[in-house]
Amino acid sequence: MTASAATAAGYTLAAGPVRADVIKTDTEGLDAGDATVKVADGEMPVYFARPKGAANPPVILVAMEIFGLHEYIKDVTRRLAKLGAFAVAPDYYFRKGVDLTKITEIPQLMPLVNSKPDAELLSDLDSTAAWAKSQGGDTARLGIIGFCRGGRTVWEYAAHSSALKAGVAFYGSLVDPANPVWPKSPTQLAPEMKAPVLGLYGEADQGIPLTQVEAMKTALAAANKPAEFKIYPGAPHGFHADYRPSYRKEAADDAWNQMQAWFRKYKVLG
Repeated sequence: MTASAATAAGYTLAAGPVRADVIKTDTEGLDAGDATVKVADGEMPVYFARPKGAANPPVILVAMEIFGLHEYIKDVTRRLAKLGAFAVAPDYYFRKGVDLTKITEIPQLMPLVNSKPDAELLSDLDSTAAWAKSQGGDTARLGIIGFCRGGRTVWEYAAHSSALKAGVAFYGSLVDPANPVWPKSPTQLAPEMKAPVLGLYGEADQGIPLTQVEAMKTALAAANKPAEFKIYPGAPHGFHADYRPSYRKEAADDAWNQMQAWFRKYKVLG
């Protein structure tokens, strides 16, 4: 996919070149599109997809990477809707006043996304769940899925929300750099987890060493919190991101199946 085509399709270029054969999920049988959710200080854009005509579908929040609400995240939302969920991806970086999918350089991007306070993030997710409920979603079956920074968000939200039934974190960071707006890292929050989380990680992830995954396992076990991990041999960070060179089809397909089984186990998906 050329750079101009990738930009036109809504893929960020800060993540590097975009693969030509990205996965495309249609909207047949779905209601899908853009909406806004009322939050404390304005209107937050979201992308949603749900099965057409379904009554009380389960709600799954989709926590994006640092690259904005681009086409990959929207496609994941449609994939979840094809499984029967009312999936919603909130654009919780909207207050930055810039479209993150149009930023081409990581050094420009990081200060923007790193300034997002956890308290605001968690409030935005609560507002997204409340909006989905107002639109007929069943938040008694609330799940969350996230990738990269969104994977960290899954752990943070699982420690925050007593309404959450289960979460799935794709290569979410577990130990944070010092940041005044991030009070506790996922590992520090292990004793506070309120919902079971499945962690899906790559053995060759250069940013999340397996020692951190093992430390998180230990912390969760010590707190008697239900969680499981699967490590994919040789898989790098971003192995599920089918638009990036990091994509590993075998690991991505298995992880997607693991996610479905986890959500069925905890009664998010039927």
